[in-house]
Amino acid sequence: MQDETGTAAPVPTELKADCTQCFGLCCVALPFTASADFAIDKAAGSPCRNLRTDNRCGIHTELRQRGFNGCTVYDCFGAGQKVAQVTFGGVDWRSGSRERARLMFDVFPVVRQLHELLRYLTEALELPAAGPIHPELRRELDRTEALTRRDPEELAGLDVSSVRQDVNVLLLRASELARAGLGRGRKKERRGADLMGARLKGADLRGANLRGAYLIAADLTGADLRSADLIGADLRDTDLTDADLTGVLFLTQPQVNAAKGSPGTRLPESVTRPGHWTA
Repeated sequence: MQDETGTAAPVPTELKADCTQCFGLCCVALPFTASADFAIDKAAGSPCRNLRTDNRCGIHTELRQRGFNGCTVYDCFGAGQKVAQVTFGGVDWRSGSRERARLMFDVFPVVRQLHELLRYLTEALELPAAGPIHPELRRELDRTEALTRRDPEELAGLDVSSVRQDVNVLLLRASELARAGLGRGRKKERRGADLMGARLKGADLRGANLRGAYLIAADLTGADLRSADLIGADLRDTDLTDADLTGVLFLTQPQVNAAKGSPGTRLPESVTRPGHWTA
């Protein structure tokens, strides 16, 4: 989000995960495969072996050391507590029928996607330069929020991809308005670009369009990313040491958690400096 000074503001509470109000849905509903990100295989709908009966993770402080790096870069954007407390009225998946539990597990990833869109729409509404389309953004935000409050059966059958397409049109327009005059030139139009392992140390990427770009293990040490659009960019192992991400657009906590950084990395207030970033 952006405040009146153009600095990214904190994310609204309702769009931040509150595990105390959830039923450990991300640890049950979602599948994962043994890999560099997960130490074990787990099927969708099957509780992770590390999930405690109080719905908290038994190895939360040791996830990276125990081979569950994928868990540290996941964020439900507040969908967990919405599904648990609103959609299913506070009834735990352990308490209801198997059919009800399966429905909850089907609904969770749908609401998670909707909440991610709410996160982006909220930020777009805070962009002064996007003022000409604020009414449209507000209507889309209200419509998306209304979708998150539908009945479980309706949510399970929702065509989320269609919703994402409609929202993306507005987000792209908001981004273009916010970056007008900053990202000119072919080198700054890198939407969906394959920049894996790219050497971009000290690069001037102000206002660049990096939507959906693959920046895996790229060297962005000391790079200037002010006001760049990073929506959907893959920042796994991206080196952001001493980089400037002031005013960057649509940056999420999972992206930051997946990257590498330093005390000198300048981040917007909308994200928290990861604990694994060391000097």
